[in-house]
Amino acid sequence: MAREFLGVGWKFPIRVNAQGGIPLSRHEQNIEEAIWIILSTAKGERVMQPQFGCGIQNYVFAANNPATRGSIAYEVQNALSLYEPRITVLNVSVNFDPATPNRLLILLDYRVNSSNSKRNLVYPFYLTES
Repeated sequence: MAREFLGVGWKFPIRVNAQGGIPLSRHEQNIEEAIWIILSTAKGERVMQPQFGCGIQNYVFAANNPATRGSIAYEVQNALSLYEPRITVLNVSVNFDPATPNRLLILLDYRVNSSNSKRNLVYPFYLTES
């Protein structure tokens, strides 16, 4: 029964299935999709919730350096702490691939609070250096 706390919601991205219904995601998958939504939403993008989202989009034109990567890690930590109460963020690190210098990989380690299970997620973020 503890997993019921994790919730059920529309599958992301939203689509219609063959029966004409909206597919649902459940439990840990629902949390992972919520994390993607938070990280993909720029602050101010939602009219009725202008503070919702993550500030990483402000760094699209930033240089790929340790200061930018640290700021992005801070923004991710802050956004998930505010908008995803079902998890505890354990670690956020931002790394880059020397072969693709404009791509950053946001590595997120988190714990699902109700089940105490540890999970991780990699979110790619692209810089267009100015």
